[in-house]
Amino acid sequence: MSSVVAPEKPAANTMGPKEVELVLVKEQNGVQFTSSTLVVSSGAGPGAGPVAVPPQTDPSGVAERETWGKKIDFLLSVIGFAVDLANVWRFPYLCYKNGGGAFLVPYMFFMVIAGMPLFYMELALGQYNREGAAGVWKICPIFKGVGYTVILISLYVGFYYNVIISWALFYLFSSFTSELPWVHCNNSWNSPNCSDWAHNSSVNDSHKATPAQEYFERGVLHIQDSGGIGDLGKPRWQLTSCLAVVIVLLYFSLWKGVKTSGKVVWITATMPYLVLTVLLFRGVTLPGAMDGIKAYLSVDFLRLCDAQASLIVWIEAATQICFSLGVGFGVLIAFSSYNKFSNNCYRDAIITSSINSLTSFFSGFVVFSFLGYMSQKHNVALDKVARDGAGLVFVIYPEAIATLPGSSVWAVIFFIMLLTLGIDSAMGGMESVITGLIDEFKCLHKHRELFTLFIVISTFLISLFCVTNGGMYVFTLLDHFAAGTSILFGVLIEAIGIAWFYGVDRFSDDIEEMIGHRPGLYWRLCWKFVSPCFLLFMVVVSFATFNPPSYGSYTFPTWANMVGWCLAISSMTMVPLYAIYKLCSLPGKFCDRLAYAITPETEHHLVDNGEVRRFTQQHWLAV
Repeated sequence: MSSVVAPEKPAANTMGPKEVELVLVKEQNGVQFTSSTLVVSSGAGPGAGPVAVPPQTDPSGVAERETWGKKIDFLLSVIGFAVDLANVWRFPYLCYKNGGGAFLVPYMFFMVIAGMPLFYMELALGQYNREGAAGVWKICPIFKGVGYTVILISLYVGFYYNVIISWALFYLFSSFTSELPWVHCNNSWNSPNCSDWAHNSSVNDSHKATPAQEYFERGVLHIQDSGGIGDLGKPRWQLTSCLAVVIVLLYFSLWKGVKTSGKVVWITATMPYLVLTVLLFRGVTLPGAMDGIKAYLSVDFLRLCDAQASLIVWIEAATQICFSLGVGFGVLIAFSSYNKFSNNCYRDAIITSSINSLTSFFSGFVVFSFLGYMSQKHNVALDKVARDGAGLVFVIYPEAIATLPGSSVWAVIFFIMLLTLGIDSAMGGMESVITGLIDEFKCLHKHRELFTLFIVISTFLISLFCVTNGGMYVFTLLDHFAAGTSILFGVLIEAIGIAWFYGVDRFSDDIEEMIGHRPGLYWRLCWKFVSPCFLLFMVVVSFATFNPPSYGSYTFPTWANMVGWCLAISSMTMVPLYAIYKLCSLPGKFCDRLAYAITPETEHHLVDNGEVRRFTQQHWLAV
C-alpha cells in the first residue's frame, strides 16, 4: 500500500486556530481511495501540537468513493462495453445493404452531431457528480426518474444478453471435436429438410435448411419441440449449465467493483482485436474474399439520392449510432463516476467513440472476406449468404469455418472472440444496475458482494425462460421491446434535463472545473439543440416504423405483443411517475415545489431566498 499526503489551502479564518485539510490518497490492489483528514491545533497558543481528526466519510458513514487504479482500466472498460456483438453482426451488414461506402456518409454525420456529443455528455455527467445513473440527478431532482429508466433497461437487457454469451459458450465447448457437429445432416437433430449447400439445387427453397442452421435451431435451441411462445417447455440443461457459467464469470468480475472488473477487461476488451486480426489474415487468403470486400466497400451514392431509399438509409444510420455507442444504458455514467475528478473526459469521449466506430468498420472486412468465400464456394449470390443478427455469427460464420483446414481450431478462436465481446458488455450493463442502486441506497454500500450476488441470481432466474425449448421466442420478444423505443426516450429526457433544465452553461462550467477549459460552442449547440432534436426525431420514427416481432415464419400472438409493450412502457413510465412523486412530496405551494424540483440540490438555499434561476429568461436562452 502506498500513500501520498497533499496539502490543501489553509482556512480563510486566520484569527482563530488554523485549519489545514489534507487529502490522503491510498493505493491498494491497484485501486485508489481518497479521504480527507482535518488537522487542527490543540490550542491557540504557540507550540500547540496538532490533533488529527479521523478520516471523514459521507453523511451516511460510507467510505469515500473508490477510483480506477489505472486510466487504462477505465478506457478498456468503456471500449469493452461499447464494442459488442452488434459491431460484428450488424454494422457490416447495414453498410453492405445500404450502399456500401455511401452508408458511411450518414453514419459519420450522425456520429458527429449526436453520437459523440451524447457520449461526452454522459462521461462528464458521471465524472462530475460521482454517482450512478439515478444519483447524478441531484442536479435536477425532478428528472431522477430517467435514472431509474436506464437502470431498468440495463436490467431487462441482461435478461437476454447473457443468453447470447451462453450460446457462444455452448458452441465453444462443441468445437473441441475432430469434426464440427454442424458439418453434415446425419445427426439426430436433423430433419428431412436438411440439405448441404453443395447438394442443394434449390437454395431458394424456403423449406430447405443447411446443417449449420439446423444445428443452431434444432441442436442447440431445440425450437422444434416448442409450438410457440405459449409452449416454452423446461429449460435445457446444457444451455442452463452454460448460462450458469456465464453468471459465475460475471459475479466474480463485478463483486469487488472496479477493483476486479478493471482487471478482467484487460483480457475481454483486447482479445476481440487480436482474434479479429487473425481472422482477417486468414479470411483474405480465401478464394472469393476480395469479391466480398469489394461488395462491402462498393459505393452506391444513388441510395442516398433516391428519396425513399435515402430515408431508409439515413434512419438506419441514425439507429445504428444510437445503439452502437451504448449511451442511455447508464453504463458510461457508472464507469466515469469512478474516475478522478480532474480526468480529461473530453479526450476519453473522442478516443473511445472513435475506436468503437473504427472497430465496426474493421470487422466488416473480416465478415465479408468470409461471406465472399462462402458465395464463391457455393456458387450463389452474395446476398444469399449475407445476413445480420444471430444468424451471421451462429449459422453463416460457423458454416464458413467448418470448410477450412483445421476447422476446430478456427471455431475455438472465433467463439472465444464472441465470448469476450459479450462478457465485457454484459459486465457494463450489470455494473450500471449495481452502481446506480448502491449509490441511491447508501445502506447497500457495505454489502456490495451480497447485492451483486442478488442481482446476478435474479438475472439468471429470469434468463431461464430464454433457454427453454421455446426460449428463442422469449429472446426475440425481449430483444424487440426491452431497449428499443425506451432507450431513445430515456436519452432524449436525459439530454433535455441536462441541456435545458440544469443548463448547458452550468454543465459547461462543471466541465471546466474538471478539465480546465469549457466545451466549445459546437458541443454546447449540439447539447442544447441538435442532439435533442435528433433524439426526438428518432423516437417519432421508432413509433412510426414499428413492426411486430417475428421469428422466421412465426408470428407472435397479440397477448405477447402486449406483454412486450408493457415491458417497454414500464421503464419509460419511471420518468412521469417519479416527477409526480417528487412534486407531491415537497412542501409548500405548487410553484415552490416546482422550484425545488428543478433546481440543483446544492442551490436549494437560493430558492429559500426567492432566487430561482430556472424561472428567468436568461437561464433558458443561455448557451
